[in-house]
Amino acid sequence: MKRAVTLKENYEFRRMYRKGAQAVSGTMVVYCRPNHLGHNRLGITVSVKLGKAVVRNRARRRLREVYRLNSPALKQGWDIVLVGRGRTVSAPWKDLNETFLRLCKKLSLLEEAV
Repeated sequence: MKRAVTLKENYEFRRMYRKGAQAVSGTMVVYCRPNHLGHNRLGITVSVKLGKAVVRNRARRRLREVYRLNSPALKQGWDIVLVGRGRTVSAPWKDLNETFLRLCKKLSLLEEAV
């Protein structure tokens, strides 16, 4: 991903946790907040509790790919943070994808079908 479309700074993540809307499932947590930039920015976090670096990086890759595949269906102008949870690594791909779409729908992040 390009640097311009990612959240990197600690204060940006803290602001999302404090002021953003959230939706929770067993495989991930999605935080969102409008950014007024005209494009989406993504942040991904995975706790050290999840496992060693190999496991955490796999969880990050899976979350990044779920976002990438579904990004055309999302509204633009939002900051989105995905937080990996215990089942992110072991969940079947189909369940991970469906969970992401369900949480985005709950937060009204999906474009309306015409």
